[in-house]
Amino acid sequence: MMGGPACGKGTQCKNMATKYGLCHVGLGQLLRQEAQRSTRRGRKIHDIMLQGLLVPTGIILDMISNAMLSHPESRGFLINGFPRELRQAKEFERIVGRAPDVVIVLDCSMETMVRRALRRGRLEHRADDCEPAIRQRLETYYTLCEPVLTFYQQKNLLCNILAEAAPENIFAKCCSVVESLQ
Repeated sequence: MMGGPACGKGTQCKNMATKYGLCHVGLGQLLRQEAQRSTRRGRKIHDIMLQGLLVPTGIILDMISNAMLSHPESRGFLINGFPRELRQAKEFERIVGRAPDVVIVLDCSMETMVRRALRRGRLEHRADDCEPAIRQRLETYYTLCEPVLTFYQQKNLLCNILAEAAPENIFAKCCSVVESLQ
């Protein structure tokens, strides 16, 4: 599942994980948990996230691999917020041994994502949801993700869903995509 900050990836993945019995691996959540730890890696991640920049690929792949390996019984995985750059996509496929079944992209306007992220930041007390960091994350997303989207489009794996509607309408579209795979 891909899309800009606050486009609804986490909400939709949680709902799909519940409905289909899949394991939801939320990269943002993993990073925020690690950033709260008083370890060298935790402090590094914390500093990077406050600047709205990307955490290095090696750390990301390590965290996602560990999350997946800790759920060997899972029927499948919904990986939320990954990959963010082409190198991550290619390295993930090399490690896992295959491409994802589908890549859902939630599309919405920059204004919608900023508004949602600011609201989420207030409600969840998320330090990384302040306006300067949000705008930097959006700029980073748009710059780095274009090659990733092209990569998956060329493999016919990309499915774009307009994410401006109510969450339940977006969920229905996500379910149609998942059910088309079965």
